[in-house]
Amino acid sequence: MLVVGLTGGIACGKTTVANLFAELGAPVIDTDIISRQLVEPGQPALNDIIQTFGHHYLTDEGQLNRSALARYCFSHPEARKKLEAILHPKIYDEMAQQLNVLKAPYVIVVIPLLVETGRSPLIDRVLVIDCPIDQQRQRLQQRDQRSNDEINGILQAQASRRQRLEAADDIIENNGQPEQLINDVSRLHQQYLRSS
Repeated sequence: MLVVGLTGGIACGKTTVANLFAELGAPVIDTDIISRQLVEPGQPALNDIIQTFGHHYLTDEGQLNRSALARYCFSHPEARKKLEAILHPKIYDEMAQQLNVLKAPYVIVVIPLLVETGRSPLIDRVLVIDCPIDQQRQRLQQRDQRSNDEINGILQAQASRRQRLEAADDIIENNGQPEQLINDVSRLHQQYLRSS
């Protein structure tokens, strides 16, 4: 089974592309979803995070305040490394377990920080969803109502556009043309079916 790691900068359209592959019948494993499940109340990762960062990152309901922790980690690189050290091994273990039970010609694994964390030996090909930085900024402001300072912090914490493109085996340009996006996904779907 061919394992395709789908990545890209924030607001480049990773979820949109993953959903298009899913519509064509490809299984999709999303490490963001795994990450959310790992920090549910009662999960060991949540306990580790609270011990490391403090109880003030819990809501009154006992949930992790993900947005507050993310804001802190984006502006404190050493804190981000601590959080990644807690979560990434657990995410990759769960990803490997999910891959082990799948039977398909190929699978899409959405890994937003694939370039930043290094290519996993489980990944056969890297698919980068790309768009201009101006479009990323515009989408972040519209989607998340983030300030310019927050957007700058996020973009600086991620790999550069050039670094992502250099790591890519395949690239989809998501410049806001839905028909082109659908065509590009269909083309790669056929390529991945042939490669499996």
